[in-house]
Amino acid sequence: MRVVALHVYPVKGGRGVGRDQATAYGRGFRHDRRWLVTDTDDRFLTQRERPALAQLIAKPVEDGLRLSFEGGGEFTVARPVDGERRCVSIWKDRVDALRVGDAADAWVSNALGCAVRLYFMDDAATRDTSGQWGAPAPVSFADGYPFLITTTQSLDALNQEITRSGGAPTGMDRFRPNIVIDADQPWAEDFWKVIKIGDVTVDLVKPCDRCVVTTKDQMTGASLGKEPLKSLAKIRRSAHPEVSGVLFGWNATLRNQGEIRVGDTVEIIEKRPEGWPLA
Repeated sequence: MRVVALHVYPVKGGRGVGRDQATAYGRGFRHDRRWLVTDTDDRFLTQRERPALAQLIAKPVEDGLRLSFEGGGEFTVARPVDGERRCVSIWKDRVDALRVGDAADAWVSNALGCAVRLYFMDDAATRDTSGQWGAPAPVSFADGYPFLITTTQSLDALNQEITRSGGAPTGMDRFRPNIVIDADQPWAEDFWKVIKIGDVTVDLVKPCDRCVVTTKDQMTGASLGKEPLKSLAKIRRSAHPEVSGVLFGWNATLRNQGEIRVGDTVEIIEKRPEGWPLA
């Protein structure tokens, strides 16, 4: 098995950026979800509330980001190193983050068509996973865990179900993974507990329950109907009492930092023989 794609999402909710290689740290890939758009009450925003975030392109540059928006111009924002700190809310967490500044807020607000603020998670800002699934681990502004792993074979199996029901196949981008693996069979990841990618050891701690973002075009933010959630509800509904909803991909944490590259071999170190219960 091998890694076939790597992705980072510099601004949470924004468009993904493909990588041939990426440095993996405890809280996620370098440049992954360290920037956050909030409303004026400092509550995080995603494509759930603002689908137009899919059109926000953020490319890391030295000491900052180059932002652009479909149909709009560019804006380069410097990574803040000091200045105003505020507590921003993301799910149940409060994070002491750096406000980027009025000019950045104005540009992103104009692009999205609503008043927003832009924040940066510097090294002084801390946030941990819940600790419900494995030991607490550092995490960026990702929903809950530093890495999301998917496999091409599982996407193929899902698309077979979608097309059997008369729908159009969905792309992997709709699931916003960090690491995509070419596995040996569909849903094999349900039985992986610990894997090694190159020299990096990875714990798969919890399957990812999916939301309405998977139904949105990741270039435009437009809603595309009920798929893939409709088909996932038929074949991938969780039966675990503490995880509800439909599943695709696995949340993961690291045991050591290192470089991960497209083409790296993936080795199963420890299995989860019982898999994951499905309804």
